Amino acid sequence: QGHLAESGGDLVQAGGSLRLSCTASADTYSSYAMGWFRQAPGKGREFVAAITRIGTVRNNVDSMKDRFTLSKDDAKNTLYLEMISLKPEDTAMYYCAARSQSLPLLHVKREQEYDFWGRGTMVTVSA
Repeated sequence: QGHLAESGGDLVQAGGSLRLSCTASADTYSSYAMGWFRQAPGKGREFVAAITRIGTVRNNVDSMKDRFTLSKDDAKNTLYLEMISLKPEDTAMYYCAARSQSLPLLHVKREQEYDFWGRGTMVTVSA
């Protein structure tokens, strides 16, 4: 239980797009919530977006708004993060996380609420 593997990180130019994948073990994929966080060099971990059994939560800060989209492929036990109009400030290690038990939607953005984490995939956006 708790296996998460991210992929899809790459070096891209500003304005480009990427799709990150998070493939989970079957039991982890059935978690109450799965989401993405990111950590830029020298900074703390930041919530990006998450899907729960009752809804999707996004980080609506201006730096991310309307550029990141979540989707799932249940047949592949995979969560995706589609990113468009990438900016140099999106440069970060992107982590997938899963939460087994239910939690209030207001708490979905808290990294301490998540039980399992992947090792991350690096996204670098050049100016």
